[in-house]
Amino acid sequence: MIQPSSSSDLNQPAKADLRRRLISARQSIPPQLWRQKSDRICAHLLSWSYFQKCRIILAYTSFRQEPDLSPLAAHHPHWGLPRCVDHQQLHWHYWSAQSKWPLRKGAYGIVEPHPRSPQVDLSLVDLILVPAVACDVRGHRLGYGGGFYDRLLSKPAWQHIPTVGIVFEYARLPSLPQDLWDKPLAGVCSESGLFLG
Repeated sequence: MIQPSSSSDLNQPAKADLRRRLISARQSIPPQLWRQKSDRICAHLLSWSYFQKCRIILAYTSFRQEPDLSPLAAHHPHWGLPRCVDHQQLHWHYWSAQSKWPLRKGAYGIVEPHPRSPQVDLSLVDLILVPAVACDVRGHRLGYGGGFYDRLLSKPAWQHIPTVGIVFEYARLPSLPQDLWDKPLAGVCSESGLFLG
């Protein structure tokens, strides 16, 4: 397991180094094991009663061997995926396997919805599955450094919507460096289980 520094006052270079090491470890997971771990994460989410009741779930497309949540689409009809706009904010679009508009590579090489696909009615969102480089046991998240989810989750409209960080177990750490604006997630899901705060 990769451990962060014990200092609670990590500087940005140290945070960037931790991020690099964790992403490198994730990308070294053999494809078959990556698939197995991803499928276990999906199984934990599917067994969660709240998941089954959600109207719309916001998720993500796997990038650089993030856990793959695409099998969940066969079990829940209403999904929203993010599209990066102006390298600063995320717009959410409906997605299903039957969508008229195919997914395509967008900013940063991440697969995202077509700009013309319908945008999600955010008032119907009941759950956000958040990508992460790592999460700690208290729900603090290490992202990719762009601040997209920090900006999103700091807005009042999103404060009441449950958020679950999605990571492999090696990246569920005892603690992570925090910034003043960090807001803990409601839970973390790895192949070992769903851990709600």
